[in-house]
Amino acid sequence: MNYKPFFIAALLLTITGFVAFTPSAERAVVRKNFTRTNPTGVVYVIVDKSDYELQIYDEEGWYATYPVVFGSKDLSDKMMEGDRKTPEGSFRIVSKKPHQKWHKMLMLDYPNKDSWDKFNQRRNNGQIPRSAGIGGGIAIHGTWPNDNIVVDGFTNWTNGCVSLKNEDLDELDEFLPIGTKVIIRR
Repeated sequence: MNYKPFFIAALLLTITGFVAFTPSAERAVVRKNFTRTNPTGVVYVIVDKSDYELQIYDEEGWYATYPVVFGSKDLSDKMMEGDRKTPEGSFRIVSKKPHQKWHKMLMLDYPNKDSWDKFNQRRNNGQIPRSAGIGGGIAIHGTWPNDNIVVDGFTNWTNGCVSLKNEDLDELDEFLPIGTKVIIRR
């Protein structure tokens, strides 16, 4: 029996499947306002969970957009500790530090007063167990070394943090000071 047609068909199906299920690289591209070399004045960040984007704005408007990933595939608001969801709201960068696994971390002030208010309201309404905790340790951080595929493939893998490519995080670290406002929304 001649197996050549079966081999060719299997090869074509494999290639077609790989191409069909590989996320568009177009979405994973950093976009910048190239009329300026750096943001100016007060800088703030908007993380858009629906579009998998971290956007930088300054006093002149939009500056850059970076691809990011999150925790759970469920992009809804963080409810409680351990749910792997990324919290929504307005936060501030409170510290910066190197990290052994994830390159660098820009730590956010989660939970803040608004986070606690939402959490307590949900707990009082019975949406989460009375014994649940709010969680903490939310940051903007990198990936494992040489593992950009999780961002390129839009693979949500964190425990609720915002993750981007290490080289993109290096750029952000240069011009996002402690105290920078970070708005996370869906």
